[in-house]
Amino acid sequence: QVQLVESGGGLVQAGASLRLSCAASGRSFSSYNVGWFRQAPGKERDFIARINWSGSSTYYADSVKGRFTLSRDNAKKTVSLQMNNLKPEDTAVYYCAAAQKLSTRVGDYAYWGQGTQVTVSS
Repeated sequence: QVQLVESGGGLVQAGASLRLSCAASGRSFSSYNVGWFRQAPGKERDFIARINWSGSSTYYADSVKGRFTLSRDNAKKTVSLQMNNLKPEDTAVYYCAAAQKLSTRVGDYAYWGQGTQVTVSS
């Protein structure tokens, strides 16, 4: 079993930056791929980024490519999402999740954090 907890969300103005953290527990964390998703009010949960078990491979949704950057530290059991040049449309609850395979699909992730709110004002 893997437990995940997100932190770092907040209220910022357009153009600002935030750094989200996903803290994990469990002995097998380093073997999992980690994805980030977000869910805006009244909308479905959407994929935004993923990183493989070693951190050597990252992939981003077009909506955040060039603005968001993923990294991980398996020794510390953390994954970070650096978000730059935030836009009002980035407003959502952000979730990290762990999976055994690389995926952009919600259904492929077995373990989820509770989410952290990011609000971007214009």
